[in-house]
Amino acid sequence: MTLPAPEEAAPRPAPRLPTLDLIRGVAVLGILAINIAGFAGPMVGTTTPNLPVAASPADEAAWAFGFLLFEGKMRALFSLLFGAGLVLFWERAEASGRNGDVLQLRRLTWLLVFGVLHYLLLWWGDILFVYALCGIAALLLRPLRSRALLALALGLYYGWHVWGMLDAAAAIEAETAARQGTASPGQLALVAQRMGPIRAWAAQELREATMGYFQLLQVKLSERPLWQVQMASGAFSETLPLMLIGMVCYRRGFFDGRLPRKRLAEIAIACTLAALVLTAMFLGWAWPRHFPPIAMGAALAWGLAMPHLLGGVGYAGLLALAAPRLARTALGARLIAAGRMAFSNYLLTSLVMTFAFYGWGLGLYGRVPEREQWLFVLGGWALMLGWSGPWLRRFRRGPLEWLWRCLVERTVLPNRMR
Repeated sequence: MTLPAPEEAAPRPAPRLPTLDLIRGVAVLGILAINIAGFAGPMVGTTTPNLPVAASPADEAAWAFGFLLFEGKMRALFSLLFGAGLVLFWERAEASGRNGDVLQLRRLTWLLVFGVLHYLLLWWGDILFVYALCGIAALLLRPLRSRALLALALGLYYGWHVWGMLDAAAAIEAETAARQGTASPGQLALVAQRMGPIRAWAAQELREATMGYFQLLQVKLSERPLWQVQMASGAFSETLPLMLIGMVCYRRGFFDGRLPRKRLAEIAIACTLAALVLTAMFLGWAWPRHFPPIAMGAALAWGLAMPHLLGGVGYAGLLALAAPRLARTALGARLIAAGRMAFSNYLLTSLVMTFAFYGWGLGLYGRVPEREQWLFVLGGWALMLGWSGPWLRRFRRGPLEWLWRCLVERTVLPNRMR
């Protein structure tokens, strides 16, 4: 007996999947590991540890560790989960006799609003706005069959990344020549053209980080009101394809046990190993050269597309394999709770980290080296794992999950556990 193709099956009641919650818990912890450089500032620190000042060997090693295990892969994992969640939410709504498309559109519209508020009130690195826009596009494409979704996703994903690398090739070559002392005047001018705005922006960030809370808010409103639109335009062709791939993974039983365990293990191990090997090979080139900023920026935006995608799929597969046993442990229970409250935890870490680093809080911006940033990551992990479980023993949903659900349902829902 064979299962019908998911797109041909009638909507069925879809229970909450502990596996998805567990993977989401790992993902929200991993997101902090790659966001910490942006919180600690300036932004260029997410691209290379050697700007605006040169890093020590220990700091380069700490940065490389996060780059190998987390950079790109956790963003891909989170996007895959978001796509899977879109289908799961739609199935639940349709199975209960409601219009899943309307409810999901309302849900994503409110997420868009949360994203704007997150940017204005807390941090420039918001992903909610981008996820909401990409989620709306994914919702429109949801009726497509899985093969069509996968072909569209891979074509858009790799087409955009290859185009980006081709566009950056001349600047990378010029940077290499400048480092070797063989650059032509034109190449030196091109390097200066690329590096000038990067250094100027880092200096501006350092100035703004000392401002008071409302002064910084005024700067965002007056000087960068469309910042998130700019971010979305750069991330759309990466995030949307990953969401579509996540939708296909969910349909094919990647997260709920319908995919044979042996097949899942083959996919997970092969993808994870390939991702780590490819990333390590790039590190073998970039690290001895002290992470040249132009090449690093191109690699993170475009060149490492394959290991990022493979890493996201591989990590998801490994966690899906481990979930049945891991969920029965104390750590697994905490990860599941953190995943159920991923929205609240994501915004909580923004609140805590911006308070730690910005001038309206402890004012540590630009003063914490890469090796010490991991202490803040560990503290954030402890916070997320520590409060999520006790909260959910008293309440049905996290505080922001509850607010989001109330706004979507247009009513005040009970949240306290009986």
